[in-house]
Amino acid sequence: MNTATIDARHLLCPLPVIRTQDAVADCRPGDHLQVVCTDPGVVHDIPAWCRVHGHEVYAIERSDNEIMIGIQVGEAD
Repeated sequence: MNTATIDARHLLCPLPVIRTQDAVADCRPGDHLQVVCTDPGVVHDIPAWCRVHGHEVYAIERSDNEIMIGIQVGEAD
């Protein structure tokens, strides 16, 4: 299992989701992605995208103005 971090700070929807999608394409099932964002809409958008594509959000953490979303990559679409 690998872990990668995506810096999507200061990007507005839909760019954090697009960056997440691009990073997932380079991952294997079971890998973890940590997406660091500042757009509050990601707490809804990224989990919704994950549900549609078979990935699991295992953490959503907020600190100051940043949001970290932890994703476990599922099977390929």
